Amino acid sequence: MSLIAIAENLWIYNGEAVPYFGLAYTTRMTVVRLSNGDILVHSPTRYDDALAREVAELGPVKYLVTPNKLHHLFLPQWMERFPDAACYGTPGLQEKRKDISFDGLLGENPEPGWEKDVDQTLFRGSFAMKEAVFFHRSSRTLILGDLIENFRMDHFHGWRRWVALLTGIVAPHGKTPIDWRLTFIFGRSKARAALRKMQAWRPDNIIIAHGECVIGHGSEFLARSFSWLK
Repeated sequence: MSLIAIAENLWIYNGEAVPYFGLAYTTRMTVVRLSNGDILVHSPTRYDDALAREVAELGPVKYLVTPNKLHHLFLPQWMERFPDAACYGTPGLQEKRKDISFDGLLGENPEPGWEKDVDQTLFRGSFAMKEAVFFHRSSRTLILGDLIENFRMDHFHGWRRWVALLTGIVAPHGKTPIDWRLTFIFGRSKARAALRKMQAWRPDNIIIAHGECVIGHGSEFLARSFSWLK
């Protein structure tokens, strides 16, 4: 187990791949150490004792965050390991996971516990799913769940390569998968409002849960990735 430092007080962990509609989706967890020393864990990957110890060595784990209603598979194990951590999810997840007791719902603005270090917005407009998007201020890093997928072509084999190309999730031109894009048909104005906020952050880097991260040219990548929303 090994966390990878992206910037000061910001790490990622590359987890195992999980199957989703016939494709193997790599997973990625992001760990933020806030200025008061508290730890925020974004999109927890499969639980492992060694990984949990590594995270705990960074500071007290105070927040467990799932950015949408898909990134919840491994949340209960992390909640059991860190019972004092507050758990946050997005609208719709509570109904899906009635076995999980959430401390709050993620919205347009950051929670008081992390607002000094991490900004956020809620990407709305889809009738299928909302995603909470985070921005680590000091490193100018955008943290995403499924909003952009950016897989290397060699991650897929055979017919899966054609599916990945057709859905628009192949690096270096990854974007929102086409099936999700289609669900914004009646809510594009809401999505554009969220995108404007994301662009105003002027991110240098983008941590992407599924696929290749973007380092050093985040703003340009973001504009290109969301060209479908114009």
